[in-house]
Amino acid sequence: MKKIKGLIILFFLFAPTVVFANGEDETPQNEELTADSLERLHIDLEAANKKIKEKSYAESRGMITRDAMKTVFIPKGQWMVGGQVAWNQWDTKNMNYPLLKDLNFEAYTFSAGPYLGYFFRNNMAVGARFSYKRYYLNLGEFNLNLGEDFNIGLEDIYFLQHNYESTVFLRTYLPLGKSKIFGLFGEVQLNYTFSEGLTSTGKGDTFSASYSAGHDLELGLAGGMAVFLTDYLAAEVMLNVGGFHVNWGDQNTNNIESGSKTNSGANFRINLFSIKFGVTYYL
Repeated sequence: MKKIKGLIILFFLFAPTVVFANGEDETPQNEELTADSLERLHIDLEAANKKIKEKSYAESRGMITRDAMKTVFIPKGQWMVGGQVAWNQWDTKNMNYPLLKDLNFEAYTFSAGPYLGYFFRNNMAVGARFSYKRYYLNLGEFNLNLGEDFNIGLEDIYFLQHNYESTVFLRTYLPLGKSKIFGLFGEVQLNYTFSEGLTSTGKGDTFSASYSAGHDLELGLAGGMAVFLTDYLAAEVMLNVGGFHVNWGDQNTNNIESGSKTNSGANFRINLFSIKFGVTYYL
């Protein structure tokens, strides 16, 4: 019995020392791991907080952030097909204005053409466009009255021209915010046009006719907006904003006289007369 009591007393005397020793071995290791974790957590929190502040700064001023520009408006791998058609016609008989008298003419313009594109990246497409345009004017009579000593009278003027146009383009879309319905797009175009026309004046012995053929090469920029009417159908409006062009051509009059012309230039301004409306289907 005395031996058992002695063992119990020894156990209680040395147990704190063992626990204390084990505590000294483990505590430094736990403290080291906790410090590393806290340091990494602190760095992550600072980076996240900085990112949130930058995004809030841009959004508070209505700015488009880089993250917003990553929004997929048209995904990679889709096709776009569409077309454009326009028709205008005038028919005037015996109209009189302050300076114009006895105005008689008929005219029309017509244009149509399809286009096709493929999205090789999200929001970016490459494609081609083809179009035909026709211009017609038959002026029966025209009198310009600028005073008693200055009057101009024209009659029997006929004009007809055909344009054959082909274009390759690179288009990039940018959604408005995170919208999947409204989006802006910019387009770089390389355009070639071949035109031929006939102009004639007079009748009988006074008849004269000129045939002309021309070429036009243009590198241009355009912009527009697309509005999705359904999941796959969108209405589009596009406007040319400038570019560089070169055109040249030849002319023959009455199979006797011939001439040629060359012209080049550049402009970067919005041309309201170049507005085009179309419908695009996305496959």
